[in-house]
Amino acid sequence: MGKRYLILLLITFLFGIAPGVVNGQTGAIAARVVETGTGTSLIGANIYLKSNLLKGTVTDYNGYFQLTLPIGDQQIEVSYTGMKSKIFTVTVKKNITLKLKTIQLVPESYTVQELVVRAGKFNKKLEDQTVSIEVMKPKIIQDRNTRNIATILDLTPGVTILDEEPQIRGGSGFTYGVGSKVGVFVDGMPIASADAGKPDWAFIPIENIRQIEVVKGAASVLSGSSSLSGAIYVRMKYPGLKPHTYVSTYIGTYTDPNKIAKKWWNGLAPITGIAFSHSLRLGDGYTDLVVGGTVSYDHNYQGPAVVIPPIVDSSGITNKDMANRLMRFNFNIRRRSKKTEGLNFGINGNFMKQKKASVMAWLDDTAGFYRGYPGAILVKDQFIFYVDPFINYYSKSGAKHEFISRVMYSNSKANLNQSNRWMVIYNKYEFRQQFKKVGNVDLISGVVSDYNRSAANMYAGSGSDTNYLWNASWYTEVEKKYGDVANLSFGVRFEYFNLNGKIKKFKPVFRFGSSFHVSKATYLRASIGQGYRFPTIAERYIRTKFGTFGVFDNPKLQPESSWNAEVGIKQAIKMGKFRGYADVAFFYQEYKNTVEYLFGFWDSTYTYAIAGFKFVNTGPSRVTGVDISLTGQATFSKHVVLNVMAGYTYVRPVALEPDMVFAHDYNPGGQTAFSYNTTSVNPKSHILKYRFLHTAKLDLELDVHRFAVGTSMRYYSKIVNLDKAIFDFEDATLATGGTMQAILYRNYYYHHNNGNMIWDVRVSYELSKSSKISVLSNNVTNRMYSLRPLKAEPLRNITIQYSLNL
Repeated sequence: MGKRYLILLLITFLFGIAPGVVNGQTGAIAARVVETGTGTSLIGANIYLKSNLLKGTVTDYNGYFQLTLPIGDQQIEVSYTGMKSKIFTVTVKKNITLKLKTIQLVPESYTVQELVVRAGKFNKKLEDQTVSIEVMKPKIIQDRNTRNIATILDLTPGVTILDEEPQIRGGSGFTYGVGSKVGVFVDGMPIASADAGKPDWAFIPIENIRQIEVVKGAASVLSGSSSLSGAIYVRMKYPGLKPHTYVSTYIGTYTDPNKIAKKWWNGLAPITGIAFSHSLRLGDGYTDLVVGGTVSYDHNYQGPAVVIPPIVDSSGITNKDMANRLMRFNFNIRRRSKKTEGLNFGINGNFMKQKKASVMAWLDDTAGFYRGYPGAILVKDQFIFYVDPFINYYSKSGAKHEFISRVMYSNSKANLNQSNRWMVIYNKYEFRQQFKKVGNVDLISGVVSDYNRSAANMYAGSGSDTNYLWNASWYTEVEKKYGDVANLSFGVRFEYFNLNGKIKKFKPVFRFGSSFHVSKATYLRASIGQGYRFPTIAERYIRTKFGTFGVFDNPKLQPESSWNAEVGIKQAIKMGKFRGYADVAFFYQEYKNTVEYLFGFWDSTYTYAIAGFKFVNTGPSRVTGVDISLTGQATFSKHVVLNVMAGYTYVRPVALEPDMVFAHDYNPGGQTAFSYNTTSVNPKSHILKYRFLHTAKLDLELDVHRFAVGTSMRYYSKIVNLDKAIFDFEDATLATGGTMQAILYRNYYYHHNNGNMIWDVRVSYELSKSSKISVLSNNVTNRMYSLRPLKAEPLRNITIQYSLNL
């Protein structure tokens, strides 16, 4: 296991074995929390002491709680998302548990803000978590007129969305979104494609989101093999006692490019759409229904290729083909049983039709910055849906049995031989139990079957255009709480993979974690976990061409593995009018057999394609760093409130064996040995490719009566290192003397790769209690910039939004 493992495990256990220290002058209160009218148990309601917000608990799966308190008169507050809080005073007596009457909470408007945030599998408060978790609430999503969940995730400290590919704490480079090392889940089920393991952000029903949780660090035990460096959980909402309707419509345009880039369209470049969500309880009040959807049109800021003879572009892609069009409809239905207390069941569904154009490389780095390279524009026409039946049962003993299933299907018609049909069949049974009588122990255990099947000509590298990957797993995690002093958790997951019945792998992964309450407002945590990711169908078997170049299969590609450790501190802050949390985490990650997307001359005959890209396993690597975040609210008066969310992340990603040769190609100038040193533009510091060493995020919003003014900032430092093949690609195209369009990037890298700070602004006015109008501008300075090499990022756009909450 090595000295580093042992030292970090020792730190973890030192945090966890602290005995539960309970003040002798204490008593307790106990009660049940339900919803007024229906009597439905409120699971995870917050109960805390008004004089010390860090002293509290949450209700169990039947709505019950017990809370130890100092003796004497104590003021208690009970709160729950979407409900009016209740405050009352109790007299606590020494060594006596006072049983209170059932506490009933009344629903209020959907926009109510939750003071104590709950997150994670155990639905615990953030300060009790043994891992780093960031939470995004619906308000910031709606206020920013978020049309795609990726844009809001990019505001999260420690998270970068690089050309739709999620990265957490520098744990991955760039592989065009294929084989993501971050798991993405909607209501506990993965949303990644069957062939490439890539999330489609537009498919997530953003209009119905209740909460987004970002887990940083190895999350493979509870989240599965795709979660080497973290996981993103999206929780969808269910209705309260009163019906709720949300409608948002917007219209806007991209502005003209800045500086030397040329505008490729005439007139305006419109952005428009409408989104809605409606939730209510039907009939007898035991059936919940949520429906939502969106229709949108985006002209696109990137245009088709322009060719100069003798170059020929036979794709026939026009300006009109570049526009992105989307229609999506979703529903959630849940029925609570009248006869069997604690039983509910239902079905969720989501359907989307979209036409989307993606530019894999720009035309050039000057006038053609916002145009595509000939043969490198993918136009996709896709229909995709999922249907999720589920059953939940909460027993009187406090146990929860959950069975969830998903059938997800996609049919895409695309150019560049990228057409594809795939299907996912996902089933999970999970058991949760709180064992209060054996020392406050929480248990989660489950089994998963995840079957992925793809039919596409581009994956014929396996010998067939039809491929399947089946993953079966069993996991369990136990967490024990020592009074109000410490939490200790341990988890294990056993993974089995079967690819086309030919390649089979079995792998166990483990995780330890702890949190320690060191003072009234200070919490420490430590965790260490392993990760394991099996390559996707696309990574092993993709074989396709675009223009003169290709993508080559690698049937021998091996799984990635990792381990990840962190020590963090969370500090509650109450300073004048400001209340919030500051969080600092130091992390250490090591990766083995990392999969990278490398350019080379992979065909010895040069007949299929002269050169192209291939997924290969590279040498071992290490990522260390620090992650700092601040979240809070300053309430100056009833009508003047400032909301703050800020973060800074520093990563140091390095190659551990830079001279290790991990592949060979067939370069016409002589066979090339691939190592970190030979494939890097800047190998001196051993920094890994496509990483931003410094990132910073900020979102501020000042609400004054009916007015609100907000701004968001994202900062990315320069890319220190990238694949040397990009420069070789440029040299090869220039050497053709004009018979091939030159791929230009070297000049941009050396003269414009100096870091980027992007600002967005928004102003809104409440026309009434239920309606609001907003003016928003993203990239307000109209910065011309690129994060992923050869990819232009969006230029400035301005939109007007009208939203209605009823």
